Amino acid sequence: MKAATRRSRTPDRLCAEAVDLARAAAEEAAAPGVVGEHEGMLSEGDRVVTHYFACGELGYRGWRWAVTVARASRAKIVTVDEAVLLPGPDAILAPEWVPWSERLRPGDMGPGDLLPTDAEDLRLEPGFSGEDAPPPNSPVSGEFAELAEAEDADVTEGTPAHQATAPARGSIAAVAEELGMRRARVLSRYGLHTAADRWEEAFGAKTPMAQAAPASCVSCGFLTPIGGSLGQAFGVCANEFSPADGRVVSLSYGCGGHSEAAVMPRPPQPAPPRIDETRVDPFPLRPAPDSGSVPATEDASSADLGHS
Repeated sequence: MKAATRRSRTPDRLCAEAVDLARAAAEEAAAPGVVGEHEGMLSEGDRVVTHYFACGELGYRGWRWAVTVARASRAKIVTVDEAVLLPGPDAILAPEWVPWSERLRPGDMGPGDLLPTDAEDLRLEPGFSGEDAPPPNSPVSGEFAELAEAEDADVTEGTPAHQATAPARGSIAAVAEELGMRRARVLSRYGLHTAADRWEEAFGAKTPMAQAAPASCVSCGFLTPIGGSLGQAFGVCANEFSPADGRVVSLSYGCGGHSEAAVMPRPPQPAPPRIDETRVDPFPLRPAPDSGSVPATEDASSADLGHS
């Protein structure tokens, strides 16, 4: 068997000298005046060399024009294989593409946006579907039927999610609706904990605002309670001047807008002035033309001169 032919890493002399041919191919593929200096070459194999030229195109900093030339065995004519624009070691590249489901962040949705929920979303779990209901001939079902008959109520057929009207009193659907489970899926324990952690991180006791607050939200009059198990640790802020207005806040959160933080003092009332300096009293220096009276200032001067 013949030994496998090894590619030579020594550039072919004729291909290495074909810099002008490679530049002409790059200028033909690029816009005029954007092909820069020759930045070296790379041997791709036997009689195959790639020449690199700097790219002066705006927005392509660090990219290079790569022109691959080659020649046939025992031929002295070098031809161009391809001319492409490739990123160099210091090229600015676009970030790696990430699916939209992984790029989405809280607050990205706008009016009219629809966010499909994965069927296996860990934040949700199935609601009451009726699959766990006992068979009609089971003792549990019989006891329930007797109880419903005693209270003059009939068992509603079908799952609560498929009930078009309000379920009958005493039915499983009525109980599920009362518990807030008359939905296709409800929040799982994992979804509940992740939501609580997210709210605690945004408006919790460890935030700088809460650390500097005079008191916590649990004693604030602007706190609106919420139902369910989350109501034991969270509420909704209703203070329009608070940074958490309309947000779910932890009971241990706090801000400077606490209802009992401080009582606004009345503005001090200044004492009435003893001399009213805000009013101007006019004093004429000479009498009016139709009056022969002498101003008081002149009378006082004449009296002084007479006594002297």
